[in-house]
Amino acid sequence: MTYYIGDFNVEGILGVGVPRFFYGLRRTADGELYLGRLDQLDADDVIEINHPGIPEDNYNDFEVGTDFFEGIDVNHDIVYRNLTYQQYRWDNRNLFYYIDDDGQLVVRISEEYQYPTGI
Repeated sequence: MTYYIGDFNVEGILGVGVPRFFYGLRRTADGELYLGRLDQLDADDVIEINHPGIPEDNYNDFEVGTDFFEGIDVNHDIVYRNLTYQQYRWDNRNLFYYIDDDGQLVVRISEEYQYPTGI
C-alpha cells in the first residue's frame, strides 16, 4: 500500500499528461479474453509487457500514455509473439471492464466490479 502526505496531485506524482491506469487486452488461441489492469499509483501492481523469448518477437515501442491496437493483423495472427497484450490503452479514469450475462462487454467508470474467481 502506498501513502501520500499533503495534497494528492496525480500530475505531480506521475508527470503532466501521464495517464494513471493501463488496460491491456489479449486473446488466447482458444478464444478466451483476458484483461490486465494496472494502477501506476499502486506499488503492488505489476504488469508484464513482453514475455521472455527471442528479441525479434518483442514489442519495443512501448511508451507510457500511448495506446496500441495493432498486436494482431487483418488475418487475426499475432504480430509480436512475446507481447502480452495485443491491444492496450491508457486512461485517467478508473475503469472496470467485464462481460455481462448477455455476453456484452461492459465498462463501469469508478464503480468497482467484483470479478469472479476460480473459473
